[in-house]
Amino acid sequence: MIEPLSAERLAVQLGGRTLFAGLDAAFQPGRVTCVIGPNGAGKSTLMACLAGLRRPDAGTARLGDAPVLDMGSAARARRIGFLPQTPEIAWPIEVAALVALGRTPYRSSGRSPPDLAAIAAAMAATGVAGLAARRVDSLSGGERARALIARALAGEPEWLLADEPLTGLDPGHQIDACDLFRRIAHDTGRGVVLTLHDLPLALRLADEVMVLAEGGLIAGGPPAQALTPEIIRRAYGVEARLVAGHHGPILELVGRHAA
Repeated sequence: MIEPLSAERLAVQLGGRTLFAGLDAAFQPGRVTCVIGPNGAGKSTLMACLAGLRRPDAGTARLGDAPVLDMGSAARARRIGFLPQTPEIAWPIEVAALVALGRTPYRSSGRSPPDLAAIAAAMAATGVAGLAARRVDSLSGGERARALIARALAGEPEWLLADEPLTGLDPGHQIDACDLFRRIAHDTGRGVVLTLHDLPLALRLADEVMVLAEGGLIAGGPPAQALTPEIIRRAYGVEARLVAGHHGPILELVGRHAA
């Protein structure tokens, strides 16, 4: 059974500025949660705390009842997969080798039957199987983004945390990635937490939206409740409206709010 991921009274200061303080949030498996908010609100920092890659100034990130920072690094990596906003690839390796790095937490060669099956499934799911022999430094931005998602999936984590994973993808591949994240959550019961700047895409993708602004979470819930014109105005200073579409409500950003 996959346990929930949570933040309890989390606080982080950076450069003398409080990003957030006393932040409480609960993330449920089997759902896609999008964390949104203006630049500098602390979205990436929150993700790093949830992944156990940053120690908060106060508070605790937990997986079930266990503090994430109390887990060994390999055990934590097997349960929480993290895709940073600007992942670095230190050397020009082939895509298949990059994806195989996702098996590193299992301390295996990457060539056992379970390893090979997980790697193949991750590459098929992200549409990069045909790029297996290509060098990563020869890929387009969108191809590289999909290969990095495949690396995270190859580890078969219970939780997938991805910081701006749709950046660099064209609209078609953005839709494909959204469908992939939803399948991961809905079909396997794993938890998916993403940060996004694209509010209309968050409305389409998310089961839950959390809005981070003003030093904490100012809204949370189903997209139609968390992405209201009032909340968007408060968080971003932007006027927005929801209009009916063929596949559900569509969010339109109208312009800057006139104070």
